[in-house]
Formats: sequence, structure tokens, C-alpha cells
Amino acid sequence: MMRDSVGSTLTRAGFAVRTAIDARSALKEISTKRPDVVLTDLNMPGMTGVDLAGEIRSIDDELPVILMTAFGTVETAVQAMKNGAYDYITKPFEGDEMIIAVKRAISHASVLKENAILKANARTSKSPEGLFGLDRIIGKSSAMRKVREQVRAVASSHGTVLITGESGVGKEVVSHAVHDLSPRNEAAYLAVNCAALNESLLESELFGHERGAFTGADKMRKGRFELADNGSLLLDEVSEVSPQIQAKLLRVLQERAFERVGSSTTIGVDVRVIATSNRDLPKAAAMGEFRQDLFYRLNVLPIVIPPLRDRIEDVQPLAEFFVNKIVARDGRRMIRMSADAIELMGSYAWPGNVRELQNICERAVVLSDPKASEISRAMLEPWLMESRPTPKAMPLRSSGIAQSQSSSNGVVHDVSAPAPAYTQPASISSFAEPKMDYRPGDKTLSEIEREEIVATLERFNGHRQKTAKALGIGVRTLGLKLKKWKEDSLVSPNL
Repeated sequence: MMRDSVGSTLTRAGFAVRTAIDARSALKEISTKRPDVVLTDLNMPGMTGVDLAGEIRSIDDELPVILMTAFGTVETAVQAMKNGAYDYITKPFEGDEMIIAVKRAISHASVLKENAILKANARTSKSPEGLFGLDRIIGKSSAMRKVREQVRAVASSHGTVLITGESGVGKEVVSHAVHDLSPRNEAAYLAVNCAALNESLLESELFGHERGAFTGADKMRKGRFELADNGSLLLDEVSEVSPQIQAKLLRVLQERAFERVGSSTTIGVDVRVIATSNRDLPKAAAMGEFRQDLFYRLNVLPIVIPPLRDRIEDVQPLAEFFVNKIVARDGRRMIRMSADAIELMGSYAWPGNVRELQNICERAVVLSDPKASEISRAMLEPWLMESRPTPKAMPLRSSGIAQSQSSSNGVVHDVSAPAPAYTQPASISSFAEPKMDYRPGDKTLSEIEREEIVATLERFNGHRQKTAKALGIGVRTLGLKLKKWKEDSLVSPNL
């Protein structure tokens, strides 16, 4: 009767209420769907309210528990609060008194969660752009119009989204737009850079850990899945996670449940996963480098973002956006790109995609004359030429360049004379110097990519971190590519 009365009172007050006949049943309910607050009697058969509060704290030390107790057991209730309960109310109590206590507990829990989310965002998320929804996606090309249409279509769903494209194309921007337009946009949006963390750190970051789970775990910590409950979680570069973490991700996607590191308690969550990758995941799955079942779970709602070289008409609006943003950020005098500077930028292939364009724009604004009203072509030209692979870094070169233009991969061609035929080297692993000139179409993109990576490795004397940074890819991505090429005898085993 007490349980039914409390439930009815809270329901009439506008709360969504679930009831349980005892503490064990309550724990099952909590593991299935986490509530905002737990209201429990103190004296119950089997497990008391004090014991229940302790069990709940081991699951979630931020979930508030309110004890209902008779006046004679106030001391016990106070002791329970010391052990983790949030508050208590004494019987008999008025309905308004109970409602105030519940609202206060929910507000307290909300502040704690917001604080945890802000800390999590401070660790890995990028600063917000100040834009919302489709306004985040800058570009007037037909390709980006299609991307915006896809974002609008998938946002209202709760299905998993897989965003693919080369490094620097703006995959995280698109993921933000998906969350903004989704029914979850008032809940948390969190991101994890899967390529930046080793396996043990990534597991703790995603799923959290219990106190004492490993050396240095001095307190319980919630993971991103738990913090993003009812919201969205971005798994950035999901292709870089280890097979062990892939198996755990598969389970979360299938069952919407997981365990913290060092715990056997199953936690249920409602999180929309958005994943990104700069790799060919179907190919990686076919080659056994990525779990096929996980790929199928991720690839429910796919969005492919084309490279900037395939949508050159987006260079101007993107450049204008970045320049204006940097001018406003630094409090500088307004400046714009000149027409010939825009023309030059439109002739460049942007191997680093939108990220490279943003960096060039920032460099131009910061280094320009404070009194200048325009950024000239002459200012950009050395940087864009410098950004192209040099003969030492890229074994595809030509001499006597009269006027430079870029291919789809940013390679400089000789336009002062007809292009000679290209001769394929016998083996890349031999490092023999091939003929450097070739006609468009004589090589596949994978061949060009392989030669550029090998040449950049040689340039940095085999230093993988410097090579990866220069190419704008992750060290793990570089390692996986080299491993595959070594297995196929396409590069030297000494790389």
C-alpha cells in the first residue's frame, strides 16, 4: 500500500515511476534502465534500505538514494547517508514534502552529471564552432548538399551512424550535425578519439572502471557510454581499436549493456553511437583487420564525405568562413581573400582536405600585415608549393616546371612539355628510383598513396610518428598499412 501510494503521488506530480517489490528487484530495474533517483523504505525483508543504498553506490555513486524511515530510526538513516544515501524523509510525510525531496535529488544528480560531461569534453572534444545543425556543414557543392540531405534523413533515427572519408574532411563536424538534429540533442554529446589511446586506456575511457581495478584506479570512474546515456557518443577513427575492444563494442551495440573494468555488474544504457573512419572498412573487414559483425552493426546509416579535391567549389566558402572566424577570435581588422588567392586555392588538390585549408587560412590571417585588407596570391603561393611533396619526400617529380598545377593527390606536374609515358618499377621494395613522370590514369590511388608514404618514411629516416604527422594520418593507421604491404611484398621488410 505504501509503495502504491508513493508511486501514485509521484506519477500525478509528472514523474515517470517504476516500482519494485524488494531491493533485489530494484537492483534489476536499475541495471536495466538507470533512474534519476531511488526512493526506498529503510526496513525491508532480505535487504534493508541501507544495504540497497550501498549496492547502488557500487553501481553508480552519483545516483541519489532517498530513504523513507520512521522517526525512531533517524540515527540509522543518518548513518546510511554517511554510507552513500543522499537524503531521508521521516514517516508520516506529506506528498509535497516527498516531491520536494525528489526534485532536489534529481537537480543534484543533474549538476554532477553535467560536471562529469564538461570534464570529459575538456579531455578530448574540440571547441564548439558556435553553429548548430546543418549550419555546421559549410559548402555549396552538390556533394555537400547530398551530405546535408543524408544528415537530415538519419538524424531523426536512433540507429548507428557510420561516417567515412579521408582524414581532415570534416567527419566530426557532420557527427555534431547529426546529434544537433536528433531527438537526443538536449542530452550529452561526447567524443572519444580511438586512435589516440592504447587498449587499456581506451577500455577505461569507454566503459569506466571500479576503484582498485588497476594500479592508479583510486576511485570509481564512469566511462563515456555511461555519461552519454540518452545522448550520442562519437567513436572517432573506430577502425583503430584493438580486436578485444571491438568485441566489447559489438556487445554494447547488440545488448545496450556493458560492465565497468573490474566489475561484474551489468549496466544498461541508451546511447546512439556515431562512428567515423578514414579507412576502407569493408576491405578491412574482408581482410580480417576489422570484425565483420562489428562493421555490419556500425554501418546501419552510412554517410560518405568526399575529399575536398572532389568539391573544389567548396574551397571559397570554407576559406571565407575560416578567415572570418579567426579574425573574430583574435580581434583583428577584417580581411578577406583576394580573387587571385581564391583562384590559386582552387587549383590546389588539398591532400590534407578541410583541415589543411583551415591551417592555411589561419596562417595567412595571423602572418598578414595588420593594415592589409586582402590576403594575396603571392602570400599563399609559397605555402601551397611548400605543402606539395618535394622530390626527396615523393618519388614522383618532374623538372622545368613552368606553371604548377596539382593532381588529385597534390603531386606537381610539368605543364611546360608533353607528359612522357610512365614506366612501372619492378618492385617498390627494391627502392629503385622509377621514372618520375606519368600521365593521369597510369597509376591507381593506392599505388600513389603507397609511394608517397614510403618516400615520406625515407625523408624522416623511418620515424613513424613524424611520417604520420606529415601525412595527416594516425600512427596506427600507418603501421597497419605498412604491415599489409610487407605481407604482400610491396615494400621493404625493413620499413
